[in-house]
Amino acid sequence: MDFAELQLGAHGLFWNEYRPEDAACRIWRWRDGVAKCLTPNGFSVRSRVYEYGGGAFCLTPDGVVFVNEADQQLYRQTLDSEPQALTSGACRYGDLHFDDGHVLAVEELNDQHRLVAIDLADGTRRQLAEGADFYAAPTFSPDGSRLAWIEWSRPHQPWTSTRLMVAERAAEIGFAAPRCVAGDDREESIQQPRFDAQGRLYCLTDRGGFWQPWGETSDGLQRLPCAEADHAPAPWQMGGCTWMPVGDSFLASWSEGGFGRLSLNGEDFTGDYSRFRHLALDSQFIYCIAASPISPSAVIAIDRATREVRVLAGGVAPLPAERISRPETLRYPSGSGEAHGFFYPAMNDEPQPPLVVFIHGGPTSACYPMLDPRIQYWTQRGFAVADLNYRGSSGYGREYRQALHLSWGEVDVEDACAVVAYLAEQGLIDGERAFIRGGSAGGYTTLCALAFHQVFRAGASLYGVSDPVALGKATHKFEGDYLDWLIGDPEQDAERYAARTPLLHASNINVPVIFFQGELDAVVVPQQTRDMVTALERNGIPVEAHYYSEERHGFRRAVNQAHALEQEWRFYRRVMGLAD
Repeated sequence: MDFAELQLGAHGLFWNEYRPEDAACRIWRWRDGVAKCLTPNGFSVRSRVYEYGGGAFCLTPDGVVFVNEADQQLYRQTLDSEPQALTSGACRYGDLHFDDGHVLAVEELNDQHRLVAIDLADGTRRQLAEGADFYAAPTFSPDGSRLAWIEWSRPHQPWTSTRLMVAERAAEIGFAAPRCVAGDDREESIQQPRFDAQGRLYCLTDRGGFWQPWGETSDGLQRLPCAEADHAPAPWQMGGCTWMPVGDSFLASWSEGGFGRLSLNGEDFTGDYSRFRHLALDSQFIYCIAASPISPSAVIAIDRATREVRVLAGGVAPLPAERISRPETLRYPSGSGEAHGFFYPAMNDEPQPPLVVFIHGGPTSACYPMLDPRIQYWTQRGFAVADLNYRGSSGYGREYRQALHLSWGEVDVEDACAVVAYLAEQGLIDGERAFIRGGSAGGYTTLCALAFHQVFRAGASLYGVSDPVALGKATHKFEGDYLDWLIGDPEQDAERYAARTPLLHASNINVPVIFFQGELDAVVVPQQTRDMVTALERNGIPVEAHYYSEERHGFRRAVNQAHALEQEWRFYRRVMGLAD
């Protein structure tokens, strides 16, 4: 179970809830102590704009408007009725916001993107902005006189360089030419624009080295007093809310050594939690989606006066607190720099247990010190776990994030190998029994580590990249230039690609590998995995592969997630010569 897109309105608190047993996302409403599901069977609330979606619903005066996963169209639903189609056709929608009778949205059609306003009454569509490659976060000032949004152009990603744009209302149905408030004369990543109650414009920008809140003044943007830390993750999905202006201050979460913090007007509300997402606020409570090292994601309400926490949904741990392995901060030397992550001790008495190194996807993403059943699965079975935020991960500032530029397949791999030596030197693990696993981009790092270093006893690739050139030819627009940033131009830097392509160096892999792949995966197509399996089998390397007919990029069904974990565990046991 997981949660997203918390929103507060006149009719209560709403969120999008995902349950892996049926792989559906549904809107829930909490009011007067009661939570109720609004989304009927046959619907799933999920956007696929930019493939990663986000902002899949917004509140209206009498209910919600949401994106239906199956057809990607907008549906209007009052609190006491069935959903009714608001749009039709081939367009996809995401990042929904409601204002003055209209739904603001990012519209996608044949790799063209624009901002539109759709009349709630009759579905009439009006274009607000076009011309940029990508758009996000449309928002009106309280009086409706200004429209702000984020846009960016290829070859950039939203975490490398974006622009904050504003258009003044020129007529009842039109706007003057937009002007760029920030991002036009420098590379900076801007996200989450916000207007306060007085119509002043703010945003998060990393021009100071971290994603921090800045406000518009007559002299340009000025930074608000805040921590020297990232106040948001990399915006892979739209619709995030990790901060908001409140009076002359703000409500915000940020990362401190990888652990999340939460404050309102400078007062600390972190409590026992270590990650905070999708913030909302009223006069009595701070609402958010939160998690801790001993509790999974939950929708919580924090009393602003007493700091008492009320769990509204989720947060049920699968194990008693005393049986849960807690994350310890990792900060260790690697190459010419240092890397970060979290270490989870094995839950047994073995002084030097085997190690599983977790490599997150993205690769510009992050792992967090929160209860992850996958990690506990390993620690309960006598493995220690190193969950890495290798160089290039978000949460540690722009410079750390940019360290992956043209270095993917090198610095991330270096960090994955260095952690084994570091933990072995500390006497915390058996360095001769180290395993590595990763999904998607993490699978690429895993395969590179196995191909180019003799550190790991075996590895697991979950829908992992084995041929970046093939990935670049098949990828979608959002990531169309990502590989150029990570490795280089496929033609001009062909030698670099060849040197970092695991498929071309499969003969170097001399340890067993297990693969897991969704047959419907359009990001890392199944043929990549099959080619890698064939190459290893040809070389006589023990290899095992599992394919899931109904899964895409990332496994969503609980039965498949459980099956993959068990098969991986059994695989490692056989590698170590233990009974299956």
